[in-house]
Formats: sequence, C-alpha cells, structure tokens
Amino acid sequence: MVENSGINKFSKRTSKVLSNFVDRYQLSEPAIILLTAVIVGIGAGFGAVFFRWLINSVSNISFGLVLSKLNSIPFYFYFIIPAIGGAIYGPMIYFYAREAKGHGVPEVMEAVALKGGRIRPQVAIVKSLASALCIGTGGSVGREGPIAQIGSALGSTLGQWFNLSDDRIKTLVACGAGGGIAATFNAPIAGAIFSLEIILGQFQTTSFGAVVISSVLADVIAHIFIGENRAFNIPIYKMKSPWELLLYVLLGAVLALFAYGFTKLLYFSEDIWDGIKIPEYVKPVLGGLVLGGIGLLSPKINAFPRVFGVGYKTISDVLFGNLALQAIILLFILKLLATVITLGSGGSGGIFAPSLFMGAMLGGVFGQFSHILFPQITAPAGAYALVGMAAFFSGAAHAPMTAILILYELTGDYSIILPLMLATVMSTLVSRFISRESIYTLKLTRRGIHIQQGKDIDILQSIKVKDAMTTDIDVVPLNLPISKLAEEFERTKHHGFPVVDEANQLSGIVTIQDLRSAFEKGSCENKVVADIATLDNVLVATPDEPMGDALRRLATRDIGRLPVVQSKSNRTLIGLIRRNDIIGAYNGAILKRTRHQHKVKTLQLQNKDKTALIRIQIPANSPVIGKRISEIKLPDESLIVSIRNQNKLTIAHGHTTLNENDELTVFVKIESINQVQEVLTGVPYSSKNIKEPK
Repeated sequence: MVENSGINKFSKRTSKVLSNFVDRYQLSEPAIILLTAVIVGIGAGFGAVFFRWLINSVSNISFGLVLSKLNSIPFYFYFIIPAIGGAIYGPMIYFYAREAKGHGVPEVMEAVALKGGRIRPQVAIVKSLASALCIGTGGSVGREGPIAQIGSALGSTLGQWFNLSDDRIKTLVACGAGGGIAATFNAPIAGAIFSLEIILGQFQTTSFGAVVISSVLADVIAHIFIGENRAFNIPIYKMKSPWELLLYVLLGAVLALFAYGFTKLLYFSEDIWDGIKIPEYVKPVLGGLVLGGIGLLSPKINAFPRVFGVGYKTISDVLFGNLALQAIILLFILKLLATVITLGSGGSGGIFAPSLFMGAMLGGVFGQFSHILFPQITAPAGAYALVGMAAFFSGAAHAPMTAILILYELTGDYSIILPLMLATVMSTLVSRFISRESIYTLKLTRRGIHIQQGKDIDILQSIKVKDAMTTDIDVVPLNLPISKLAEEFERTKHHGFPVVDEANQLSGIVTIQDLRSAFEKGSCENKVVADIATLDNVLVATPDEPMGDALRRLATRDIGRLPVVQSKSNRTLIGLIRRNDIIGAYNGAILKRTRHQHKVKTLQLQNKDKTALIRIQIPANSPVIGKRISEIKLPDESLIVSIRNQNKLTIAHGHTTLNENDELTVFVKIESINQVQEVLTGVPYSSKNIKEPK
C-alpha cells in the first residue's frame, strides 16, 4: 500500500500547532469537546456539499456530455462508462486507502471498536474521489455511507491533531458520521441517532451532546448551500383504518426476509469476486462491464438507467404511484443485482440508498396487492412504499430508531408514524431472529471481529471450531457390548464417547454416567451401547462455526464434550471439542489479542512521540560482542530494553554482556535508528535488520 508522506507530514505539523494552542490557553475538557464538535460539524456539512457536487460533476461529464453531443446514449456506452470509472477508482483504492472499498460504515465501526477511533487522514480524500467516481459513472450504491465515512475520517483526524484520548476521538468519529447523515437527509435527529445506534453502539450524555451539535451544524451548512429538500420528494399519506396496521406488521415481516436475502447475496457476491484470480484493482472494470449489461435492461429516465446511481428520482416516482407494477418488480430485481455486483467487484459506496430503493419497490408491490384485496381500508400503494423504505433498511442494518426517525423527519407528518414504527420494529425483530448479524456487523464477523455496543466482544468468536478441535478421538460403535464399553472407559479414562454407525456417521453420545445407570438398573449382559446411549437431540458443532457458539452450546446442557460433524446435513464425525480445547483456544485468542493491542499502542506511541521500539539481531562480526551495555555509546535517549537468546528473555542492565545472536529490543528516537543500527551491528543501516517487536 502506498503511503502519502505529504499528508503524514502535514498531519504532524498541524497536530503540533493544535497541541500548543491547547497548552497555551489551557482549554478545559468541555471546551475542547465543544470546539472540536463544532469544527467537525462544519467540516461534515461542507464535506457533504462538496461530495454531492463532486458526484454531480462526474455524472455530468460521463453521461451528460454524451447526451449533449449525441442526444442519446449508444448502448455500448452503458458498458464503457462504468468500466472507465472502475479503471480509475479501482487502483486509487488499492494503492492509497483500502478502507475506502465497499460501503464504509463497517470500517468506521472497526476503527471505533479496535483502533481507538483512529482513521487515516487520506481515507476522507480517497473515499470522496472513489465514491464520486463510482456513483457518477453508474455504480449502484448510495452516497450516505461514504459521507458518513468521510465525516468520521474528518472527526478522527481532528481528534488525533489535538492529541485527544481514545474515547474523545471515538466521539468525534460519531460526530462526523452523524453530521454527514444529517446534511444528506435534512435530518439532524436521525443523523445523531445513527451515530449513537450504529457507530458507537451506546448512548452517553457527553457523546450525545457533541453528536447533536455536529449534526445540527452540518445540517445548517447543507441547508445554506443546497436548500431544504436534499433527498427526494415525499407525499403525505394517512392511515385509513386501524385494521391496516395488521398489513403493515405483515409488510415488516416480509421485508425482513428480503433484507436478510440482500445481506447474504451481497457477501456471496464478494466471495465470488474474491475468488476470481485477477488483480484486485482490475475487478471494478469487469464489474463495470457486468453493471452495463444490467443498465441496458433497466427502465430509463431520459436514457439514464434507473438502477444506476442512488436512484432517488425512481423512489419519488414509486411514492407518488407513477410506476406500473411490472416495472416496480423489474426494478427491484435489477437494483438488487446491480448493487451486489457494484460492491462485490470492489466499488465504493453505501448500502443506505439501495436499501431505501429496494424497500420502496417491495413496499409498492405489497401496497398495490393490498389495495386490490382491501380497497376500502387501505391507503394508496405509495404509503406502503414509504414505510417499506424504513422497514427494509432496518431489517438489513438492525437500526430501527435510525430508520424511523429518518422517514419521520423526511415526511414531517405524524399520521404515518404508527405504521412506520410497527413495520420497522417487526422487520428488525424478524431479521434478528433469523440472524444476529446486520449487514454492517456481518462484514466484520467475516474478519473475526464481533461488535456489540461499539466494542469487540467474545474473544472466542475469532477462532473457528476446526482450529481448536481434537481430531484424534476414540469412538464406540452402536453394537458394542456393555462389558466392552466398561473396558474402554477403564482403558482411556474418558468420561464419554461419541457413538457412530458403520459409515462413521454420528449416532449419539454415551457417558460413564449412562454406564453406571445401566448397571444400577440390573443385568447388562445382553445390552449394547445403542441401549443406553443418548441418540436423540445430540448437540453438535460444525468446523466453520466460531468457538464461542460451541461454548454456549456446551453450557446449554452443562456437558463436557461436543462432537464435530462435517456439516448440518452430513453427520460424518471429524472431531471433538472438549473443555481443554476451549481453554487452549481461549489462551491462544488472548495472546493474539494482546499482541495486536501491543502493536496498536506501539504505533500510537511512534506517531505521538516520534519514537519506536525495534528489534536488532547481533551478528557474528558485531563490535559490541563481549561488551557490557554500559560500555556501548548509543545516541541520546536510546535504551536497550531487553535481550532474547534461545527463547530466554533478559531485562537489560548496565552490567549485561552482549553475545552473538542476541536479539535486542531497543527504545529509540526515529531519527536515531540508523545510528543505533550501525553501533550495534557494525554494518550500514538496512531496514531488513530492523524488526517490529512482537
């Protein structure tokens, strides 16, 4: 990955200036929070305005220029324009900011949960350009996710410049995200709730106040430059009958199923594209060609495919009842395919707008059928399309408060609030019943990161069952006599055995307690394992599920072992999870997490104080071999911390003598690394000899 040294140098200089400003005027913590929240809110507002202008500019150049010259768009331009866009933003993301790939919000959540809210400054720049190019050249993604990530990067950068604590930086990240959403939808309340509900995952007084300030200021900035209506036009609908609430509940449940399907299809698409053996930065070009084929089939507005871009004009048409049923169904299918192709192939943009689009289409279809069946008690189909937008997004994102408030602020009408709340909450409940992962958290779960209330939880969730299970296991067949079973227990000292049939398919579990109970009941001379084993409702694990899930299953019945089968449909026994395996997996996960946290803290220390912890191997010809540390002339403010030799770790002292192959951990100023290298090894500086401490 290419590092932008210019941005890094500018950030360091700015950080020094702002730190001196805080020290000089001795600003209190509330004053710093207020000041930074104001700056982030204004920055997020201008960022949203600039980002929208950038999208419009790219779209006018790519499609508007063709229309102005030819008065129509030749069919091959539907392939060429998205492919050219992918050829530009693909390498931009790959070489400068990988975090800009995809829909952005999960990356912000990861930064908050694991990195103290720290996001690299160049993410805002790359995300702006990449997402504008993707959307402007036809990518079927939204601008809300990118704006949230751009605002978050601005907030994080400002927090780092002020050298604030991790908690304060996280708050500024939420301020940036909330400001971006507020400026996009003219919905400052929803923007604030989005940040607290999704980004931070918790509500605190200090965070809430700062986020509200940023959201309001961002909305004011956008209002000045863009105007009041910034998303799409929405008609006013009212509920015609209390009986209609039952239909809205059903609508919420149905849309939850579609939202879950959209989530699974999106990551299935990512897996397929990941499996294609071509350079990653080339995949958006191929994705653009596929997207062009979808655009060719799509209904169009002035020759522009309705499934390209954010699609707000099409949403307005559905809300006002201007589209036929067949067109709505076709648009839902094509939008679904266009979105998963765009994001799966490496596009940059959000899932917010596509979720609203698909929710409106499905709600419109549901409303038309409902109005045909119950014309006297149902509102027009547009009302169901309106509620469907919130229900679909909430089913995908598991964010009912954000969905309800955004639609309420967009309409400004209380009369639709009851159907809106019922459908959205029902969609969330059904979606959570199907899967506890949202479209945002699932992306992180696939990386081994499990988010709850803004924190990475359950450390065992990062380890798969197949990585911890015992594969060398003892089993017993169904027809084994009880007397032989007793001998097996005596020989192995086990407390239980998996029971298998002739094809090595798991049939059940038999424990030493089962054996004791059988002997207490009387003679066992003619009995076999099948007579005493537990053969029904046997709990099992599969190799690809997290260890945390297996542990919870063990705790359900307070048992000490869990058979591992090939899959839910294939009961071939491949391993066994015991309590010792769980303990070993937990210790390994703790060690891995500790190393990760140590590395993060080391990097933070380097960035803040221009220092580093490095490891240097003492070669055979080093001039310091046989010398005491006190005799070695190291640069000022350099310190040998520890010495490792043949797995033996020693804390360094002045009288410690250095030997060949000693591995030294040295605390050093960054500008002195070259000199320390030469003193300890006797050879000119080479980065190959410098290693980060594990």
